[in-house]
Order: sequence, then structure tokens, then C-alpha cells
Amino acid sequence: MLIIVRNMDGIGFSIALGAIRALAFIYDILTFPIYVLLQRPWQQRQHSRKIKAQPISQDAKTITYRSTMQPGPLHVTLLREKVDTMVKLMEFVTKKYPNKRCLGTREIFGEDDEQQSNGKVFKKFNMGEYRWKTYSEVNMLATNFGKGLRELGCKPGENVVIFAETRAEWMIAAHGLFRENIPLVTIYATLGDEAIAHGINETDVTTVVTSFELMPKFKKVLALTPKVKTLIYMEDQLKDLDKTGYADGIQIISLTEVLKKGKGSKYESSPPETNDPAIIMYTSGSTGVPKGVMILHKNLIATLKAFCDATDIYEQDIMIGFLPLAHVFELLVETVCLCAGVPIGYSSALTMLDSSSKIKKGTKGDASVLQPTCMTSVPLILDRISKTIQDKLGKSSDLKKLIFKFSYDYKAKWARRGYDTPIINKFVFGAIRQLMGGHIRLIISGGAPLAPETHEQINNCLCATIIQGYGLTETTSSACVQDFYDKSFGRVGGPTTICEIKITNWEEGGYRVTDKPYPRGEILVGGDNVSAGYYKLPGKTAEEFLEADGKRWFKTGDIGEVHDDGVVTIIDRKKDLVKLQAGEYVSLGKVETQLKTCPLVDNICVYGESSKQYCVALVVPNQSNLMELATKIGMGDKNFEELCDLPEMEKAVANELAEHAKRAKLQKFEIPHAVKLVAEVWSPDMGLVTAAFKLKRKDIQDRYQCDLRRMYAS
Repeated sequence: MLIIVRNMDGIGFSIALGAIRALAFIYDILTFPIYVLLQRPWQQRQHSRKIKAQPISQDAKTITYRSTMQPGPLHVTLLREKVDTMVKLMEFVTKKYPNKRCLGTREIFGEDDEQQSNGKVFKKFNMGEYRWKTYSEVNMLATNFGKGLRELGCKPGENVVIFAETRAEWMIAAHGLFRENIPLVTIYATLGDEAIAHGINETDVTTVVTSFELMPKFKKVLALTPKVKTLIYMEDQLKDLDKTGYADGIQIISLTEVLKKGKGSKYESSPPETNDPAIIMYTSGSTGVPKGVMILHKNLIATLKAFCDATDIYEQDIMIGFLPLAHVFELLVETVCLCAGVPIGYSSALTMLDSSSKIKKGTKGDASVLQPTCMTSVPLILDRISKTIQDKLGKSSDLKKLIFKFSYDYKAKWARRGYDTPIINKFVFGAIRQLMGGHIRLIISGGAPLAPETHEQINNCLCATIIQGYGLTETTSSACVQDFYDKSFGRVGGPTTICEIKITNWEEGGYRVTDKPYPRGEILVGGDNVSAGYYKLPGKTAEEFLEADGKRWFKTGDIGEVHDDGVVTIIDRKKDLVKLQAGEYVSLGKVETQLKTCPLVDNICVYGESSKQYCVALVVPNQSNLMELATKIGMGDKNFEELCDLPEMEKAVANELAEHAKRAKLQKFEIPHAVKLVAEVWSPDMGLVTAAFKLKRKDIQDRYQCDLRRMYAS
């Protein structure tokens, strides 16, 4: 972590640092025996050093690895109770925790006007506490919703779409569909109209479950989806739906009305078998048109067992849910919490933090009210938290910077030895911990590689353990999960207990299982977590999936390196590899992961052409840091948009990136020679990033084609 102390004179700096070190030394001597007895660091180190996976077969082209972990207690219980579908799972947890809090939604009393310092007036929520539904209530509501759909004419085996933001009703509706063996089609709420229509039309859907906020979107989408006849909407807490302006012949009905129909229904439930499809999950489309991945009940249960084995979740935990439930990663992590009796409180970017855009000044965001202990995240969000910490620190006094840097290094040193630092956690990092309510202990990160620097900084500053995992929609989000006690950064863990990992040579990229010091190659994942394939795409399914060794396998396209302890590092991706004119290969994703940790960068897309000798980059700059750089080079009189258009600023940012890249040990040919500063923030609704914030390279390249040509021409 780079912290610069500029103004304190050399003598004052040395005296202050010497005094802090002396105090720390005395403190260490006095407290060391206590910490040894209470924290037992040798156990932490022993857990950290254990072998996570071992080769079970090997030849000149492939190595197959299997986990050394044993199934955990919950995994064994699910096997013993013969829980092999999501319906049986819900019955199991309801019987175990009937009256425990299950799903929570924060109450909204109204919207108030709040005048800003610039005179503008914004609408802010007047919010109360979380209102909870018990496991029994959730199970009953899911049952009624499923039967209500049957009353509306939906039949087992006929697909139904859920197109909504993450919320309690999403989970209730999903379990209602599972109960009636109605495949759930998930479509990201942030996709464009054509992508939404593609998923609906391809799955022959006639009924769509959506939300009040997204209903207006369907006024346009219905023109592209002629088979849709029924829209079910999840109500808003404050407003009633205006049902005018929709296409003729469309039935519009609230979720509450569906529940009432189900409550009085005489239909017998039609539960699924383990090999029945549970979800057709549309990928976020980072490489083209979204594909529907067919996920069976057995796939979901397999990943659930794997996550239970890899992660310690306790009944006293509380989870905050905000990532898209249309992503299998969030859905399965939330389901693990349900299995362990952990309540889930739902939130959104608009209300999560005290500083969020819909939270009134002086009132609390969702995290402060809920005080969660567990959360999921994607690397982009963690990168933003990291930059927020650095920005606030950059505006502090030199003495505060000095204390923070010493504390950070002190904590990192003892953490590597297996110790925690409770005094430092409370008095130095306490304010940072309060960002997420002050009680976060576990963050599960997925969706993309997490930069080692960000991983370590968030671990230390939030005083939480980040567990990084690796998986794809096609492998039901499960492939590798980092061990809780693994203190290394930048690795995604060993294979989970329910699958095997095969590393195979990729000759074109120069990756082979015979590479030293570690085997490298394309990752294949095999096991019960591997999906049935792509919906209505038999050719693509045959290309990406295969049957071998009595297992179903998926070719991930990701390049992995397996260390001696069986832990995997993702080092490249086939589709991200560009060969430059001189023959060097540039891994665009790897370079972006490193450059995103630069304080000037909020987001970045690196681009390379095989006919050129260097790569270039489109950079979404951090506004405050760009303004600071502009002031430094004598352009502080310009606004943000004007700065992004100035060639002088582009050159200054390129120089800063080059320095950062050198510190990150990137090769000279990997460093972008030119940059274009992009004033607009890339969001899913622009179609430039997926709902999981992965870059959609083709769409970005199409949008900025003129800028890319200009950078190469210069």
C-alpha cells in the first residue's frame, strides 16, 4: 500500500516514527505471551500450510487435481437426508429453523426533499428498520406463489422469467417456481431491450415476473416479445402502478394477488427430480449475445455442498444481499446462508451506505442498520472501496498518514505470522470498518480475478477475511474456493470437494503442464456442478462441454497455474490474449487487473492489435484524483469533462500509469503507450460492462473505435 508523507520535515518524521516503534516494541513484549495463548498462531500457520489438492492423474499434456478436503458436517447431513433438489432443501431448512429470521427488507416510510449545498433539491428516503419474514413464512409464501402461477395457467416444465433487482421477493418467487418444477429463466435487470427480448423469446416464455421499477421498461420490450401474455410485478412500498400504456391483451397482476390465488388453490404441488432443469441462467454476455446455461437441481445442490465445505458460516451471522440474484454466485452464497440459519437483509447501491444517494444526511444506510457480518462482492466494488480508503487517507495530515502506514505494516507483519491485532483494528481501522456497519468478518469475492494488492488492503483495513473463489455460470459458480486460513493473496484456492480440475496444454499461448516452477494450462472443470449445456445451442454445447472419465467437463478458456499446495492462480484467458507485431503476447485482463489499482483509474479497457507494436487503453479516471493531477500540472481551472479531452492530461495519465505499471512489474510491451480519458462511467445499463461489471470488449471497442484509431495514429 503506497502512502506518501510529503510535508513533515525529516527530523520530525524520524522522531515520530521512532516513538511509535518504541511504543510498539514495549507493547509487543508485554502482550506477546497473552496473544500466543489466546490466538494460538501455530494452528493458523498449520492450517495455512496444508495441502489443498493433489494430482490424481498425469501425462505429457494434462494433470488432473482433486481436493484433499473431507466433506463438512452440513454436506454430510444433506447427503444423509437425501436433499437433492432445491425444494427438498427449502423443506429441510424450514423444518430446522421454522421461527428464525430468514429474509429482511428495510421499511420505507416516504420520500423527503433535501436541499444540497449547491442549492439543488434531491429526493431522499425516510427509512425505518428491517422487517423480517421467518423461514416458515418464506416457505409458505413460496408455496403459495408457485400454486398461484398454476392458477394463472403456468404448467410444470414451462419456462417463467424473473427479471428484477435483488430483493426478498426474488428469492420467494424463485423457490415458488422450483416447487412446481417450473424452470426459472434469469435475465439481468441491467441488460438492454434486445438482450432481454432475446432471452424471453428463445425460452418461449409467456409469463414474466418483474418489479414495479422495471415495469415501464416492458412498455417497449413487449413489442419485441409477442409470446408474453402475463406480467407479474413486485410492488413498491410507496407508489401504485400505473397500468396504462401497455400492449393490449397483456394481463398485469401484482405479486400479492398471485399469492392470494395460490393460498386458495387446490393444485397439488409438482416437485422436481434431481436431474430436472431448475434454472436457465443467461450469461451477462461479455463476448456477444447472452447464452442460456441450463442448470439442473443436482448442479445447484452440488455447488451448495462445496460452498458449505469451504466456508464457515455461523447461525449468529447476518448477510447483506445486494449483488444480482440473476448471477448464480449470489444465488448460491445466499442459499448457503439459508442452510446455516443465517438471516439475509437486502440492500442496494442507493441505500447501502450512510453516504449513499438516497440516504438523508444524518440518517443511517442499510449496512449501519443491519450490521452484517458476511457479504459477497466483485473485484470492481472492492477496488472502489480500496480507492476510497486511499483518497480519504490522502487528505489526512502527515501525522495521521504516518500512524496509518505504521499500523498497516505492523498488522500485515503479524497477520503473516498468524496473529490478529485487536487494538490496531479498533483504534486505527475502526472508522473504516464502520463503512459496512462495523461487524463484517467475511467477504466472498467472485466474478473476476482480484488484484493481490486490493485483496491485502481490504483484508487489513476492513479487518475481515476475503475468500476469493473461481467458477463460471457453466460450472454453477463452483470450481475453486480459497481456504479460510490461506493467508496468501491473488490465488483462487484449490478445487472444491465436488469437482476435479484438469490442466491441459495450450500450445498457442505457450502454456504447458511441464512448465517450471508450476504446471500451467487451460482449466477444465469436471463434476456434478457442470451444467447440462446451452439452451437451444447444441453445436456450442458440443464445442464447450465433453464427457470423459465418467464425468461431465467444461472447457473454461481460462489459463491456470497450480502451486505445490494444489492452489490455483488464474494467470490468463484465451480470449484476452493478444499477440503484438513483434511476437509478444499481452494478457489484457492481467494488465487491467494491475492498472485498476492505480489511484487515477476507476475502470480501464486495454486494447491491442496484432499489426501494432504496442497496446493502448481507454481509461475511466477517478474524478478527484484526476483534478488533483491537473492542479499539479497547472490545469486546475478546467472541469472534469474538459480535462478528459485535453491531450496534455492524456499524456500525464499515461506517464502515471507507466510508473504504476513498473511498480507492478509489468513488462514494457504490456504498458499502454497512449490513453484516451473517458468522462462517462461504464455501467451495465450502457451495455459496456456486464451486471457483474466485466468488460464487454466488443461493445467498448465499437463505441470508441475512432479514439482507438486516433491513439494508434498518434
